[in-house]
Amino acid sequence: MVNAGKSGGMSWGIAGCGWVARDYVGPAIAASSNGHIAALYDPDPASLAAAAALFAAPTTQDLANFLATPGLDAVYIAAPNHVHRPLVEAAAAAGKHVLCEKPMATTLEDAHAMVDACTRAGVRYGTAFDQRHHAAHQHLRTLIATGAVGTVTAIRIVYACWLPAGWAPDATSTDNWRIDPARAGGGALMDLAPHGLDLCAYLLDEPITRVSAMGQSRVQNYAVEDGALLMAQSRSGVLIQLHVAYNVPDALPRRRLEVVGTTGQIVALDTMGQTAGGTLTVIDANTGHGTRIAVHGDDRSPFLNQVEAFASGSPLFNGAHDLHTMALVLDAQRQATPPKVPHAA
Repeated sequence: MVNAGKSGGMSWGIAGCGWVARDYVGPAIAASSNGHIAALYDPDPASLAAAAALFAAPTTQDLANFLATPGLDAVYIAAPNHVHRPLVEAAAAAGKHVLCEKPMATTLEDAHAMVDACTRAGVRYGTAFDQRHHAAHQHLRTLIATGAVGTVTAIRIVYACWLPAGWAPDATSTDNWRIDPARAGGGALMDLAPHGLDLCAYLLDEPITRVSAMGQSRVQNYAVEDGALLMAQSRSGVLIQLHVAYNVPDALPRRRLEVVGTTGQIVALDTMGQTAGGTLTVIDANTGHGTRIAVHGDDRSPFLNQVEAFASGSPLFNGAHDLHTMALVLDAQRQATPPKVPHAA
């Protein structure tokens, strides 16, 4: 069991104790230099018990009791998408800072209400875009800014996985709510595209201005899309291509990021995702020679970097930016309704 009760720094509560909270969020907060876990909340007793076995912190199935935890500073919300709004509003009303998993919500109305609630309460709101906190992506942003590949013309991302209808990370998390349109708001696009769009804006240090998308329902037999292709463009004209999917077997190459420029190209392999590591290679446009780039801190979890940044008041967390990204995602989702075709055998 992790000693989540260490004192000092930001006092965190985790709302939603599914596998993301247990495997990534909780260990990150417990290992952080400026925070600790003070409380765990989940209405599901099995999820709560599984988290309690990992982290030495008080548990409750009652939201009011959770938010009344003495000294609680902030809440990390790792619950299904459709309950983000009520959880954010409750936390804000209790005077707690909020870091909420992506996507912000299933509707833009809910997303605006979340930011407004935090603004009125005078607390900070952030969306948990952990990809911008991956050490390789932070270094990649610096490489772009310093002209390592000249003028950037395009970014291409493949961020995919295999998610069948009956998928479950473990015996505790048996409810695959990510394929329920009422709770998730969509499928592969809603789940994975927010990361790609936010990451591109972060890497380029400028907003994405427009997006178009096509979706598919080809392999997995459920009510949401199992794949999507997005095309987008940044304010300065950089073209973006993003393939997200729930229908790519995990043993295949499925996490690739390419930044194309006038003097070179940067290829990031296995940096997209929840874990540390991966590689960065810069390819020279004149010789075609690739050079592997060492990344300082590449063994640190992006979740660890993220919670430390939030606790320190980093300006990387910006509600207005997050609302813009949410609007892009929902615009793409509207365009990506998959055609009604038979599923592949």
